Amino acid sequence: MSTFFSARPHRALSKGFYKNPDFDYEVRCLLGAVAYGSAEAGEVLATVDGVGDGDHDHWFQAWHDLGSSVRAAAEQEAAAGRTVTASMAYLRAATYFAVAVNAASGLQSDDQLTSTFRLQRSSWEGFVDTTDRVVERVSIPWEHDAMPGWFLRPSTDTDPRRTLVMVNGSDGATSGLWHNGAAGALARGYNVLLFDGPGQQSMLFQRGIGFRPDWESVLTPVVDFLLGRADVDPARLAVYGISQGGYWVARALAYEHRFAAAVADPGVVDVAASWGANIPSSLLTLFRAGKKEAFDRDMSLGMKFSSTTARTWTFRARPYGEAGYFDTLTQVHRYALTADEMAGISTPLLVTDPEDEQFWPGQSEQLAAGAGGPTHLARFTAAEGANFHCQPLARQLTDARMFGWLDAVLP
Repeated sequence: MSTFFSARPHRALSKGFYKNPDFDYEVRCLLGAVAYGSAEAGEVLATVDGVGDGDHDHWFQAWHDLGSSVRAAAEQEAAAGRTVTASMAYLRAATYFAVAVNAASGLQSDDQLTSTFRLQRSSWEGFVDTTDRVVERVSIPWEHDAMPGWFLRPSTDTDPRRTLVMVNGSDGATSGLWHNGAAGALARGYNVLLFDGPGQQSMLFQRGIGFRPDWESVLTPVVDFLLGRADVDPARLAVYGISQGGYWVARALAYEHRFAAAVADPGVVDVAASWGANIPSSLLTLFRAGKKEAFDRDMSLGMKFSSTTARTWTFRARPYGEAGYFDTLTQVHRYALTADEMAGISTPLLVTDPEDEQFWPGQSEQLAAGAGGPTHLARFTAAEGANFHCQPLARQLTDARMFGWLDAVLP
């Protein structure tokens, strides 16, 4: 019996759900979201049961349809005054629409991208309106604009508390932060701030504002905003960055030193490494030699052989604000930490290090070794079901280690 049960899960996890790595990873993320109510296992498994490997059109439509169905149920429950059921359904709908938003990159056109994002965002707002959690919509002053945010508190009292600022990745939905740390933080008595930074969600899709490599220009105004609140303890302010947020948090920490603790999940030192891993070496040679015309020409020719790759490039490149292949990749290379910037990080830092990291392998160790302050490298393994980028199937385990460390570090 023990041999049977120890062998079967390992084979299932290593084999995966799809040969297509994007589909497989998305399913893992969805199943990991079940732990905090952001998805339902049966809904996820029933949906993927009908979608073939690499069928991008059907993949998009399946998640759009599921999101629409669950959202309709949420609206019906809300109208009947059953707000607990409504809030849970709105949250799941937001999760499923978020998959459809990312899936739009595999379609023949991106005509449905904006409308799908609006459904995703309004589903999240439906959750905010119906949840019994204490949520305040906020606007964070930023340069000549403002960033939309949501300030969540574990109770109605306004005593100063530990507060966790959550920084999203390159294409993560704001609602995804709920099961990637926000729910766990609230359960442990933290305030939580969620927000859309430049290049993220509404800032990109609705305002056309792209990424910024100098993320201290984003987090410094966030800290200023929080320190103006009486319910935030200024001595117990922490920041968490997921996926590419691991770069943005690390970059900001080199210049912004008012955080008492920080988490990079995982560590990201050079964003462009994940791009270069998917570009043929002959083309990278042209790029490094500065041969823009030849690089753009050969990239354009290569994209003709795979429409899916071409659409994915367009989706990934959009937040960087450049039109050509050479200019886009040049812009992506700005998102890298220097040795001096890493050495300038004095904030106590936890860096997750999952086995089988597929986007930035080895960079968690690099960040932990290069940071100038105290660091802790938290390893996650396949044997724990916690491998792959951001430990998608082990978010409760991630929370346990992250908040255990934060409890020890925050005064």
